[in-house]
Parts: sequence; C-alpha cells; structure tokens
Amino acid sequence: MKRKALFIINPISGGKKKDGVPELIKDTIDAGVMEPVIAFSDGVAHARVIASEAVGKFDIVVAVGGDGTVNEVASAIVDTDTSLGIVPFGSGNGLSRFLGIPMDTKSAIKNLASGRTEIIDSARINGQPFFNMAGMGFDAHISEIFSHGKKRGFISYIKSSIKEVVGYQSQNYHIDIDGKKYDYKAFMLSIANSSQYGNNVHISPKASLQDGLLDVCVIKPFPLWRFPEMSMRMLVKATESSKYVEIIRGKQILIKREHTGPIHLDGEPQVAGTGIDINILPNSLRVIVGPSFKN
Repeated sequence: MKRKALFIINPISGGKKKDGVPELIKDTIDAGVMEPVIAFSDGVAHARVIASEAVGKFDIVVAVGGDGTVNEVASAIVDTDTSLGIVPFGSGNGLSRFLGIPMDTKSAIKNLASGRTEIIDSARINGQPFFNMAGMGFDAHISEIFSHGKKRGFISYIKSSIKEVVGYQSQNYHIDIDGKKYDYKAFMLSIANSSQYGNNVHISPKASLQDGLLDVCVIKPFPLWRFPEMSMRMLVKATESSKYVEIIRGKQILIKREHTGPIHLDGEPQVAGTGIDINILPNSLRVIVGPSFKN
C-alpha cells in the first residue's frame, strides 16, 4: 500500500545547502511505494506547525535537518499514529546516529522505504518534549554560545568548548530521581534518552530509547588538564568508568539549581529557572529506523 510522506526541509540546518534535496527525493523515492510531498520551514517552530497540520493526512512526516528540526517535527506527531522519518542534515545528528540512519542523504531517503518502524520513548523537560538529549551546565552554556555563532559543525563546537571551559564554574544541584534525593556539585548534567549528543560523542553508552527510563548523567568537576581525557572517553564510550561521572536511571526527575540559566533540548538552548521538572513518556513516538539499529 502506497504511503503518503511529507518531507519538511529546514533550509539552514547544519549550515548546509539543500537546493538539490527536493529533486533528489523525487528521483530516489519509488513512486509506487511512497507519495512524497515537500515543504520548507522558514523560521523557528515553523516545522512544528507544518508537521501538526500533517497529522491524519500523511503516514510519515520526514524531518530533513538536524536534531533541532527533528525535535520540532517529532513534538508535533508524538502520541499519534504518524511515523517520524529523518534525513540527517545537522551539525551532530545525535538521534539519527543512534537510530542507525545513514548519514548519506540518498541512502537516508532510500531507508524511508524500508518500512522498519520502531516505537521509542520520548521525554519532557518543564513540559517541553525532547527525544535525544537535554541538559544544563556546561553543555547548555556551549549550546547557547554556539547558537549565536556564524559557523556550524563539529569543529566550531569543539573550538567553543575549549575557549569556554577555562572560565566555566560548576554549580550545586539538588536532584530527586523517583523519590530518591542526591546533592552534587556538577560541571554539567545531561539527561540522556539515547546515548549520544551527536558526532558519536557518547555521554551514556548504555542508554536505551525503549527501556522507559532516562539516564541522568552527572559530570562532576574535574581538573582542567583532564578535559581532553573526558572528551576522549565520550568518543570511545568509556564515560561510566570515570570517577568524575555518575549515571542514575529513573522516570521522574526534579532538579533544583542555584541560578537561572541556559538549558538545552536536543541541542537547542533556552533560558529556564532554578526548578527543572523532567519525565519520561514510554512508547510515545513511531520512528523509521536504520538497518543497524539495535536497542
């Protein structure tokens, strides 16, 4: 049975041109299997509006962009029968990589026809959906700075991190996870649904999108000279063996911090207050995964 698919293209995600993507979609998709319709977003949250209007009219809504675009589209179709498709075009593509979706554009488009759909967990932070990763502390600070920069990409992110880490001050956090209380001074807190931020940088290597749990990753203050080591641990999936990292899994997370400041949802920064409320929504999103996905 032919499926109707709406492709929502973010023309600026990842700093990459997408002028040829509509033609590539039409040339790649088997018209006997899938009927593609193409739309372009033109500003913040516009992809969410387009996706909301597609529910009930399309079988699949495809986010052509990075984790921020995926968040917008997924936020509109979560808890519906509409499936999410992804054609990665961002700086990090964290959720796409975890789902085993090819990074090559043509291969990712072909993958949509495979029909392998999984149901995954999503989450909310202060009532707002996220699907891959949320957090506060240093990574949210960098996301805020990165969002104002002219250059995108992994190298620009690393340069910003190296520049900012010297003067960054850790904060005190009071954390309640499913009723159990913890107090930490932390360099950053990451709330992981999948294992990685993007670019195969893994903060919680054993995270699962289908276990009904979130991984609260506490990165404790560490000597500055160990920053390269901490970064390398994320690249080789060895964070849990560090004495500076503690990972606690749970469903309902309440966080109190000292100051108002940035948080991020799937890499997109915003300012939040001192109280943060996070919870898991098990089995809430249908998504087309890649051939290598294992959970």
